[in-house]
Amino acid sequence: MQNKIKRRTFLRSTASAGVGALLTGKLSRQDAVAASVGKPVVIASANGLEATARAMELLQQGKDALDAVIAGVSLVEADPKDNSVGYGGLPNEEGVVELDASVMHGPTGRGGCVAALRNILHPSQVARRVMERTDHVLLVGEGALRFARAHGFKEQELLTEESRAAWLKWKENLSPQDDWLPPHDRDSKGIGKVWEAFRRHYGTINCNALDAQGNLSGCTTTSGLAFKIPGRVGDSPILGAGLYVDNDVGAAGSTGRGEANLLACSSVLVVEFMRQGKSPEEACLLACRRIVNQTKMKRLLDDDGRPNFDVRFYALNKRGEFGSASIWSGGRFAVNTGEAQSRLVDSAYLFKRAEK
Repeated sequence: MQNKIKRRTFLRSTASAGVGALLTGKLSRQDAVAASVGKPVVIASANGLEATARAMELLQQGKDALDAVIAGVSLVEADPKDNSVGYGGLPNEEGVVELDASVMHGPTGRGGCVAALRNILHPSQVARRVMERTDHVLLVGEGALRFARAHGFKEQELLTEESRAAWLKWKENLSPQDDWLPPHDRDSKGIGKVWEAFRRHYGTINCNALDAQGNLSGCTTTSGLAFKIPGRVGDSPILGAGLYVDNDVGAAGSTGRGEANLLACSSVLVVEFMRQGKSPEEACLLACRRIVNQTKMKRLLDDDGRPNFDVRFYALNKRGEFGSASIWSGGRFAVNTGEAQSRLVDSAYLFKRAEK
């Protein structure tokens, strides 16, 4: 990992206390904001300042929450400076950009997803078309591309010169420590360390909204893990993992190590924790704790037995309360409640990174 971590330094919990202590005592910081009936709210990952601003504009015009979040994330998908989403996203190990996205519409309970989609700028919009114009939920690879073409989406090169340069640098510095792992077991260590050696990049945008009609929707879109094995799909296009919406309860999404979220089906957990009465922040912390407890492979643990990766969740409930949490400190998320410009808010966390 980029930052060294002090041994046994925690915030809000200790290994012995567990997440129960988090939920029985007062949180030291509370970012959840209760919205009055008819007051829109938008939240997103930290790269979503522009997205939340655009989404709020549409919500204040009375637009549906799904219209708003897709319009918001489309700005990020088209931004070549964000190399974790859409155009300019870092490619797979063969130098090809593959995109994943999911959408979920609270009022109708429908969802649509695409995975390993190539040459299409806005996978979020294709995911919506899957939801609206098929009897399916998920289309992948060549099938997803053909479907996008059939609906008028134009193909284009998504690899920018900046992304190409980053890929070539990675190719030129390859070692045996990549995603092609040798046989290993639970106790194996010292493999797959490309995360540290090349500062392995993963990123995504998740955006969730509550509209003026009191309906919820969400979207998650990404170019996935940089330099991944072609065809690798993380959590972003999988409903229940990278995104989940229940219009009676709330919406949740995630960024970070997709494999961890896939194994835990984390976003649906966040929504179910909110259904049980947990605040959005508490629900996100519980999902983080589930991943911590579920991670057994030593190659994925630090010297103190904690995950050497990060995962972050974003949640919004039916009342307009919102929150976010990650395994490690330093996370932030974007919020727009319609009263001012979009702003970044610190995420709650389980473990504190050591300061440099």
